[in-house]
Amino acid sequence: MRLPEPNKSVIAKKPHIVAALRSVVQDENVIEDPEALKPYECDGLSAYRQLPLAVVLPETTDQVSAILKYCDAEGINVVPRGAGTSLSGGALPLADGVLLSLGKFNRILDIDYANRCVIAQPGVTNLAITNAVETEGFYYAPDPSSQIACTIGGNVAENSGGVHCLKYGLTTNNLLCVELVLMNGEVVRVGGKQFDSEGYDILGLITGSEGLLGVITEVTVRILRRPETAQAMLIGFSSNEDAGACVASVIGSGIIPAGMEMMDKLAIHAADDFCSPGYPRDVEALLIVELDGPSAEVTELTARVQSIAECSHAKSISISSSESERQQFWTGRKAAFPAVGRISPDYYCMDGTIPRSHLARVLSRMNELSSEYGLRIANVFHAGDGNLHPLILYDANKPGHLERAEQLGADILRLCVEVGGVLTGEHGVGIEKRDLMGIMFNDSDLNQQQRVKCAFDPDGRLNPGKVFPTLHRCAELGRIHIHGGQIPFPDLPRF
Repeated sequence: MRLPEPNKSVIAKKPHIVAALRSVVQDENVIEDPEALKPYECDGLSAYRQLPLAVVLPETTDQVSAILKYCDAEGINVVPRGAGTSLSGGALPLADGVLLSLGKFNRILDIDYANRCVIAQPGVTNLAITNAVETEGFYYAPDPSSQIACTIGGNVAENSGGVHCLKYGLTTNNLLCVELVLMNGEVVRVGGKQFDSEGYDILGLITGSEGLLGVITEVTVRILRRPETAQAMLIGFSSNEDAGACVASVIGSGIIPAGMEMMDKLAIHAADDFCSPGYPRDVEALLIVELDGPSAEVTELTARVQSIAECSHAKSISISSSESERQQFWTGRKAAFPAVGRISPDYYCMDGTIPRSHLARVLSRMNELSSEYGLRIANVFHAGDGNLHPLILYDANKPGHLERAEQLGADILRLCVEVGGVLTGEHGVGIEKRDLMGIMFNDSDLNQQQRVKCAFDPDGRLNPGKVFPTLHRCAELGRIHIHGGQIPFPDLPRF
């Protein structure tokens, strides 16, 4: 893992930088002491740590604008940060950079039931949005496993999904508008309360941009009515291959479950020991399938899924008979990551996506790789859309273990691309997958992506060292190319 060499002249100016930041925000909202900086030294990819030059916690959009404008003028790099739950190193600080934390942007600004949307600051947690509207029968659909802690701004930056993304989509499918501050301090608004905006899909560019294009200071998301009925199924199989075949058959039949998750034996036992959801312990693989909608439809679809599962050699089938039992079925899946943390000193959480038809092949090859590297893998993933989350178990205190885990993870991602998949489904590229981008994109692809970055951040000050394996000066890349021609990037609506 490489980051840009720190600029020693910027580091030498730390006292002046801190003083300038304190002229924008209250003194206590700037952190410079090395011990106080420790909580910010990494994100969820804790294998890599780096103290930032300083941390600043603005409270208003105007303060974010002033901070970015100052840093841009002084040639200072900036790393935006939400709750720090990123698992790809996207919020890893820089020794010569200011870490801009949005933890104080934590208010819901408006709930508009008529237009079925919520306007929130980026530091509002994912689950808080649902909590704010559930008394009126609404909820926010994307539900990452970390939803109790991850923030909506970070969800936009990484295009987060969750167990219900199969039917209801990722963040990008539920996002209506963002307020964004560019590196030069300009404040722009993209989108609105309507679901589709005219012109270029700038909102689509911003979603999943991993803090490279701007700092998000406001988010508008759509909320949905709670379905009339929801029913979950636990389906156990004697092999991963049978479970994978069942996934493909359910989707191939035209059924789109609200959620369709898969866990292997190691993950099943860890989750069952951790929170006692009542999972069958005599199976090699477990599917959790949820159907929702009108009661008659759910009854019909549940029967169809049961029939498909039986034809796929299911060893056991349990169907929830109450809302509390449905919630219990999901408890183990939602707690799978901390559960696995109890059976290994460390684990490396991967993220790759494959075509569903290759699920059995990929799982079989992952078992072979596990044996080759001598490291166990617990598999927990969004089976319905092929988004894998293998957890590689290792011990960082043993020499070479982390390096071996990284190599195994890289081989798994290469396998994903080899079968027609992609490097990430929702965790992002960050630094974790940056040096693997070349196996999925050629130089022309990567240069085109960097031209987009240049249109927003021409000097490359925002979150440098992430996503792109090789950086080019914007002047070398030229304008954005579309259909063989050259056009300037469109103007954004500015305040």
